[in-house]
Amino acid sequence: MTLTVEDAIHQAMETWRRLGIEQDATDEMAEELAADLTAAAFDGRSVTDYIGGDIDALATSWAVERGLLPTRPHLKETAVAAAKGAALPAVAAVILWMAGTPGGLLDRSTELKVTQPDGPPLVEVHHYPNPGVPLMWVGWVVCLVGAFFLIRRTVATKLQAEHDPAHEETLRAITKALPLILLAAAVAAAALNFLGGCAFEYFQGIVNVLVGPFVMVGVVAAGTAWVRDRTCPPLNVSPLKYRAPGL
Repeated sequence: MTLTVEDAIHQAMETWRRLGIEQDATDEMAEELAADLTAAAFDGRSVTDYIGGDIDALATSWAVERGLLPTRPHLKETAVAAAKGAALPAVAAVILWMAGTPGGLLDRSTELKVTQPDGPPLVEVHHYPNPGVPLMWVGWVVCLVGAFFLIRRTVATKLQAEHDPAHEETLRAITKALPLILLAAAVAAAALNFLGGCAFEYFQGIVNVLVGPFVMVGVVAAGTAWVRDRTCPPLNVSPLKYRAPGL
């Protein structure tokens, strides 16, 4: 099916309305698009060739270039996207902790009680090097690096899917803040481990396994949403310029 000028304009206007652009601006851009398509036709170019086959992308880019696309907070979407990116590294970090702790998954040390005829039983402890310790430390570094790139990717993908005009500014701000956010998540996990050892001495491992990933993911989600809120206030009347916080 051949795409006509009328079809292209109609689809572009539907995209602009869906994005929440005001009617006056929509009508003005539709007139500009009609003029461009007519000029392209005189040059022997088809509508499909001029548009590139994706009217939605073209209409969205026009709105972004003119600063007409409303910037919404998207705090919930940003937090959820960051949580998805942090989930797998958080679970992996807890598994590595289980492997590296004394008595953990890879610890081969044993305790053997030996009964004595004339006295209390003796406890023989056999210590062996725990391969889980170096694995844990190296794995944690890998988890931090992996979390950094996964969180950036999931947040960028989500904001781009929302046609957010400030997604590049958000990504730059999150890139700068992520090391501190990940450090805060690690500190929160360490605090949970310490408090769990004090309050739930015999159930510390269970507390860390069940609660630890949620604590780390929650810190990352909250921190990323906070960065989004601080760096991307609403658009003002100037195209693609942002008001300073508090103005």
